[in-house]
Amino acid sequence: MQTNFTPTQLLDPDVAESEQILRKCVHCGFCTATCPTYVTLGNELDSPRGRIYLIKDMLENGRPADAEVVTHIDRCLSCLACVTTCPSGVDYMHLVDHARAHIEKTYKRPLMNRLTRAILAAVLPYPGRFRLALNLARLGRPFAGLMRGGALKPFAAMLALAPRRIPPAASDFAKPGTYRPETERRARVAILSGCAQPVLDPGINAAAIRLLTRFGVEVVMPEGEVCCGSLVHHMGRAEQALESARANVDIWTREIDGQGLDAIIITASGCGTTIKDYGHMLRLDPAYAAKAARVSALAKDVTEYLATLDLPAHMPRGITVAYHSACSMQHGQRITLAPKQLLKAAGFTVRDPAEGHLCCGSAGTYNIMQPEISAVLKARKVKNIEATKADIIATGNIGCITQIATGTGMPILHTVELLDWAYGGAVPEKLTGLPLG
Repeated sequence: MQTNFTPTQLLDPDVAESEQILRKCVHCGFCTATCPTYVTLGNELDSPRGRIYLIKDMLENGRPADAEVVTHIDRCLSCLACVTTCPSGVDYMHLVDHARAHIEKTYKRPLMNRLTRAILAAVLPYPGRFRLALNLARLGRPFAGLMRGGALKPFAAMLALAPRRIPPAASDFAKPGTYRPETERRARVAILSGCAQPVLDPGINAAAIRLLTRFGVEVVMPEGEVCCGSLVHHMGRAEQALESARANVDIWTREIDGQGLDAIIITASGCGTTIKDYGHMLRLDPAYAAKAARVSALAKDVTEYLATLDLPAHMPRGITVAYHSACSMQHGQRITLAPKQLLKAAGFTVRDPAEGHLCCGSAGTYNIMQPEISAVLKARKVKNIEATKADIIATGNIGCITQIATGTGMPILHTVELLDWAYGGAVPEKLTGLPLG
């Protein structure tokens, strides 16, 4: 793609990077076939190629974002299926990140939209606030029907997603500390505690810690970890995201320089994609660039790391699992085989749903801010999953678990919960009483 940025514009490192990304696009349109919003809406401007044109025009002309640009960029899930598909290697992820930051700086959203986004940014990254908000959702649920139109639609979506039962806050595996291996120590890792996940499903990290320590891995959950920053990063709130990134880099660097770390384990693939990008996000910060790159190099999805431990194979257990590959896993981190291979080795029969490349519609806060498109994608995803006739759904991202669970009666668990069960752990609570195995 030909670009016409001025030398002065290219002095801005973000603009210079976006210009290089734009130049790689050859208008081939392969991305349209795998873009969930284009497949759903059929609008060229709701495809990656269309959004690239809008971003190019906005940045090249040095103008503020307008309502048209904001509408179509907001509809992007950042699922990154287009990145997987693109034969030219267009780095759409960093291009749309730049566009969102530009929108946040130059566009004044309608009042209710600003308020909704501010509430999400002030609540979701903070476990205490998030837990309080979920408890308050019980009071708001009877009024959800009154919120389904107009500017209050996101609040109706929040109430629909809020679980009716919130796991208790207290957990042995929810507190900072060091968890010693049950056998001779073979490695030492840190594990991200997270923000939304420990509130919605603390059992995921608990299962990961039990499994890792069972196989000789010492796990540390450092004091002071904060949200990875992905939720606000994808809202264009760059500085808030960078503050979180710096805080975590400092925490993990102390561990690396202290007793050392062989990996930083992430059990939510959405967080993993962002943490693996810390080196890029902080590349212009002289105080953090090198430290962030070191952290990103150590970041591993829990299944990515478990695949290096050579876990023993089990005989088939007669349980069929539909594996839903989260977009942040398959497109963001390019991890496609490890989770399924681990499940198969643990004795599960694994089935791939049709259209596995398409997003379930969760995408961070997307199912709140774009509830109609999200609902269509969820229904499509659930139909494909249920068509596998599997007993259980497994995935690697809490957002997908929450989204898909509202559309099906099939039990859905994190992959690591099934692996913990297979290798000596208790039956996961969601499967208690079911005729399995």
